[in-house]
Amino acid sequence: MINVALPSIMRSFGTNLSQTEWVVLIYLLTITVSLLFWGKIADQIGLSTVYLSGMVVFSVGSVACYFSTTLFQLIGFRFLQAMGASMMMATGPAIIKLVFPTDQLGKALGLVGVATSIGLMVGPVISGFLIDRYSWREIFLVTLPVSVLASFTGWYYLRHSSSREEAKKRTEPFDWTGMVLWSGMISLAVLLSTQHSGISARILVAEGLACSLFFILLLKTELNKQYPLFPLSLFRDSSYSIAMFCAALSFAVLFVVLILMPFYLDYILALSPKRIGLVMMAVPISVFFVAPLSGMLYNRIGARFLTTSGLAIAALGLLLLCFLTAESSTFDVSWRLALLGCGQALFLSPNSATVLENVGPGQTGVSSGMLATARNLGMLAGVALAGLLFGMIFSWLSGGLDLKQFTSDQTQNFMYSLKVTFTVTALLSIIGAVLSSLRNNKKK
Repeated sequence: MINVALPSIMRSFGTNLSQTEWVVLIYLLTITVSLLFWGKIADQIGLSTVYLSGMVVFSVGSVACYFSTTLFQLIGFRFLQAMGASMMMATGPAIIKLVFPTDQLGKALGLVGVATSIGLMVGPVISGFLIDRYSWREIFLVTLPVSVLASFTGWYYLRHSSSREEAKKRTEPFDWTGMVLWSGMISLAVLLSTQHSGISARILVAEGLACSLFFILLLKTELNKQYPLFPLSLFRDSSYSIAMFCAALSFAVLFVVLILMPFYLDYILALSPKRIGLVMMAVPISVFFVAPLSGMLYNRIGARFLTTSGLAIAALGLLLLCFLTAESSTFDVSWRLALLGCGQALFLSPNSATVLENVGPGQTGVSSGMLATARNLGMLAGVALAGLLFGMIFSWLSGGLDLKQFTSDQTQNFMYSLKVTFTVTALLSIIGAVLSSLRNNKKK
């Protein structure tokens, strides 16, 4: 919903692309740095408690976003909303593992993919309708009644899982040093990727060195901790490492497209917000049909073939998106987006199941948090890559202009920037497919 609204938000506040993308970046950044924290907390106080509390925090943040009067306020309240989302994301997959037997985990995650895709299907359409009829502010209120209903329903049903959770709760000391180093490293990396204009080379180099220092200190600290924030021992399993890296890569690829396509549909094809929402539905519709099939196939043939094929299909979809023109029809765009969605859906369920099946009961919460962190780190990288690469190429071709200064005379420059960005993204997906083909196909 937010991605569809970005052009409208940019016009509303009169900001440029690098400023406006922080509405998405702050959300993803907050989730990325706090997921492991909530995963650890969930292992100590219970999955359902953290999950349902997160739903309440998310609802409060959504209402606050509606009342924002400046872009700075909107970004601040998106931070609050993201904290609630992080609490839910860190514990959701672990609750699924708690409820379903191991031999049905792939199928269960496929069904979660269906539920997710339904949300993704109606989100762009509702967003486009509300922006067309009212304004972008209303999109923050539409989830409120659903959140309230789900909160009451969740408290009723999930309380029955409390007794099963009690035996798995742990009282390990929290790794605050690792948390600070991880947050600092990711925050600096995001600043580096978004400050591509108006910042001196000296500051960029200093930020890059500081980011590298945080990374080195994080590795050194976590290797020497008895109870680290990052259980690096899990990464000794090559299949686990590949699954985590490819999860991040797949979402980076997806979010480059999700960020830039609404601008193409708005600025180049001149579609209304309502029609933009309908076109963007192509991705979740394909996920709706493919995700459950992928989950069931995983239970029969394992992850390697499905995940490799999924990322390869996603790469093909991206390469085909490079052939779009200023005269392309909505059908031309939709079937290419659908192909990208099929690849993502084919990849996601088997990859997630691989991670969750191969960890012990005491590491379910933190592993669920690690998986969600990898996904959101990928989203964060995708948003940053889209803004950095597209913004730099467009500025260079147009003589220093920003996207907010776009006119029809810049159509050719826009399309060239889009094609280069999508080509680079397709190469990343191909790298992911190659890596995924190297994973162990056996289940533990």
